[in-house]
Amino acid sequence: MYKTFQLKTEAHDQMIDITSEVQSWISEQGVEDGIVIVSSMHTTAGLTVNENADPDVKTDMLRRFREMYPWEDSKDEHAEGNTAAHMKTSTVGHAQNILISDGQLVLGTWQGLYFCEFDGPRNRKFVARIV
Repeated sequence: MYKTFQLKTEAHDQMIDITSEVQSWISEQGVEDGIVIVSSMHTTAGLTVNENADPDVKTDMLRRFREMYPWEDSKDEHAEGNTAAHMKTSTVGHAQNILISDGQLVLGTWQGLYFCEFDGPRNRKFVARIV
């Protein structure tokens, strides 16, 4: 079972909660137990599992990423000028593996799955495979 998801990001950097979208697809497939592998199809957008209760966590994470990887650095040589986005994506990673039990994503009380845009706004894709 494999699916390509599409989304449109609205900001230069943002974290979009995609937990319910992935969960809905798993429910549609009727899968009770397994693993879902979710992967970003981009080098400047990744995926992470993090807190989804307090929106300040997303705000703080994005601020810290901007501090760690400033958009403009005179030493960067990448012609597209988006080295910071590549660094942020490498930091969070391009994929997440999440267990499925009793038809549900196995996540902690405060956890959610986020698509992390670091070079937007753009039309983006991520894929999921259930094993």
